[in-house]
Amino acid sequence: MSDTEAPGPRHVAIIMDGNGRWAQMRGRPRLWGHHAGARRVREIVEACPALGVRYLTIFAFSTENWKRTQAEVAGLMSLFRRYIQREAQELFQAGVRVRFIGDRIKLEPRLVALMDELELLTAGNDALHLTVALNYGGRDEVTRAARRLAYEIEQGRLSHRDVDAETLARFLDTHVLPDPDLVIRTSGEARISNFLLWQSAYAEYEFVDTLWPDFTAAEFARIVGAFGRRERRFGAVRA
Repeated sequence: MSDTEAPGPRHVAIIMDGNGRWAQMRGRPRLWGHHAGARRVREIVEACPALGVRYLTIFAFSTENWKRTQAEVAGLMSLFRRYIQREAQELFQAGVRVRFIGDRIKLEPRLVALMDELELLTAGNDALHLTVALNYGGRDEVTRAARRLAYEIEQGRLSHRDVDAETLARFLDTHVLPDPDLVIRTSGEARISNFLLWQSAYAEYEFVDTLWPDFTAAEFARIVGAFGRRERRFGAVRA
């Protein structure tokens, strides 16, 4: 295998799109689709270790999703609380380490407390690193990182001469994670929607028509398996 050919992806990130449309196509409320989508998360998480995926990052709720109806947002927050409560022990026993990225300030305290508890409970696990992007936006993340970096310079702990890409990356929410190798978006939309803008600079993308509640472990395995046939040059040219 050449240096530019990839084995299976170590880190897969997923934009889980299509829950609302999936429900509406069945004459059901959008929130019903979100519940179906939450059940699909478990199947994909369980599939990762056998596929060699060590890091999985999922886009659960964006900084722009607050624009949805109050009823849908409230239903999603309730769903997040119940999902954490229901899945915590199984995730722990399966060796999954859970992290949350995004701005927690706007989230309700009950949800933040559950997020903190799950991160603490699973902190020693290493079978799979599951990162949940909740109230997350790529531009917001970089803005918050730049603000923290500026504060360190203001306090005299850093010089502006020290600032480079590596320095800024240390202030991102994902500073302990490798960059994603593969980003998948479901539902037929071909856009990245403000997700992991900095980290995905050289990621491979896969846009699939399947709505998220129909995205099976078999389809996931097919996409992961095909990844090794891609040529990743990172700006270089094959000799």
